[in-house]
Amino acid sequence: MREEVKIIKLSGNLNATTSQEFRQSITKILEVGVKIVLLDFQDVTFMDSSGLGALVLAFKTLRAADIKLVICSINEQVRILFELTNMDKIFEIFPNQEAFNQVLLSKT
Repeated sequence: MREEVKIIKLSGNLNATTSQEFRQSITKILEVGVKIVLLDFQDVTFMDSSGLGALVLAFKTLRAADIKLVICSINEQVRILFELTNMDKIFEIFPNQEAFNQVLLSKT
């Protein structure tokens, strides 16, 4: 059985202004019933501590519902923020969607 994956493509800035909208999209996912949420950061140009806080909250919320949160396609600025806060140890990060799909397919 293939796990259901919900892909969320984020774009622009993930900060205090946009993090509320992001949290709402995570809440909607809880109603859908997927097993994995993939956040695609390919079009994200900037993320600050508010965005990181929203990600951590999403991670905890989804984990409580037994849904896995993974991330792909982060840029250099986001990668540095993850490394400085040790969040790269918490989140599973893939270089791109193709790499994620290969790992997912290898588990089925």
